[in-house]
Amino acid sequence: MEILAFGVTADEKPLIEKAFAGQHEVRCLDVFLSEDTAPIAAGYEIVSSSVNADLSGRVLRTLAAGGTKMIAQRSTGFNNIDLDVARQLGLTVGRVSYYSPYSVAEFAWTLAMAVNRRIVRASNRTRDFDFRLNGLMGRDMRGRTVGVLGTGKIGEAFTRIAHGFGMNLLGWDVAQNPACVELGMKYVDKDELFASSDLISLHVPLLESTHHIIGAQALKLMKDDAILVNSSRGGLVDTDALVTELRSGRFTGVGLDVYEAEAGLFFLDKSLVVVEDDTLARLITFPNVVVTSHQAYYTLDAVSQIIDTTVANVADYLAGRRSENTLSPAGAS
Repeated sequence: MEILAFGVTADEKPLIEKAFAGQHEVRCLDVFLSEDTAPIAAGYEIVSSSVNADLSGRVLRTLAAGGTKMIAQRSTGFNNIDLDVARQLGLTVGRVSYYSPYSVAEFAWTLAMAVNRRIVRASNRTRDFDFRLNGLMGRDMRGRTVGVLGTGKIGEAFTRIAHGFGMNLLGWDVAQNPACVELGMKYVDKDELFASSDLISLHVPLLESTHHIIGAQALKLMKDDAILVNSSRGGLVDTDALVTELRSGRFTGVGLDVYEAEAGLFFLDKSLVVVEDDTLARLITFPNVVVTSHQAYYTLDAVSQIIDTTVANVADYLAGRRSENTLSPAGAS
């Protein structure tokens, strides 16, 4: 069987081809799955999509009409998938429920330290042979307080690194993680976490209940010199409210690997066109903000796990099995 994979980067292609070798042929495309590209999948029973794919009802109907019966999404989040329509159409949808939490946790810390120690500004200066230290002063993390919003696998990995720095640990989640408690984490309500933390890192999924969990009210509660990091989902942060606070001179730094309106922008080269998103354009101009393009998961270890799980999801579908990765029934219980 030949599988069609959308949104495959040059780094991923040899890994995907190797993982499926001897089992299935795979056609890799660098374009993302959307309303415009969905017709390409006509005749393919199995389609694999990437993290920023558009799997709205219209796209799913186009795929189903073309003969697609299974979608293997190469990511954990599935807020981009209309699962109700998928079930109505009888489409099997699989995702990757787990991959290396260290990839995202380590990158979140990379963002935190980049804004704290002004790494991007310093690097840009030295390229111009400007070796002054003015404006580059950071802060020690030891002894300061970190607030971890979401203490699942990634949040726990982030917390372990914070513990290594010698930080005071605050956490918020719907359930406490015993491993984090053992490290000395104190669970508090969100308002106390926002008000008390020198560094806040987001590791919760994007749900209706967490959409804009960092909104105007939460931002007002934060310390003026706090650092905010989001390596989870863009919709967790009300970006317009964040820009308002940044314009007033608040926050030591903000590190964002995700953006709520990133679809159609991230993973693409927009350097030669006019980007009409005024909010993103404004955000990038702040000297204390670092924006990266949804790359926290992008390590050899994590991507290899994602691909191996995708191969397993395809095998489960063909065998009529369901697993923890199955979002829409595979036709067998």
